[in-house]
Amino acid sequence: MSTIFSKIIAGEIPCHKIHEDDAHIAFLDISPLVMGHVLCLPKAEMDYIFDMSEDQLKALWAFAMPVAKAIKSAIPCKRIGTSVIGLEVPHTHIHLVPINSADDLNFTRAKLQPSQDELAQIAAKIKAFI
Repeated sequence: MSTIFSKIIAGEIPCHKIHEDDAHIAFLDISPLVMGHVLCLPKAEMDYIFDMSEDQLKALWAFAMPVAKAIKSAIPCKRIGTSVIGLEVPHTHIHLVPINSADDLNFTRAKLQPSQDELAQIAAKIKAFI
């Protein structure tokens, strides 16, 4: 089950990496709902989040916590919203989205198309708080 995320993890496709450990990676969504939208995922290919073991699930959320705090520090927002949809890419991932209203988590609306320079700037701002 090689996905686009597996190719990012392998370094075959570039990303704007925010944070990484031996088992997880976080990077900017290139078509974000709002600027600062980050994806956190396990490096191991897993399609459905609830097929993960309890320890794997806890580890993924523990990995996402400092990333969410860094986003909140870097991007003016009321909260960091989370979403797990799992339909767009068959590789478990958590969306961390800076939000000011519930509509900021509306995945049916048009996504932003920031430039690579804009993404690099946002990534640098967030990484400064990791």
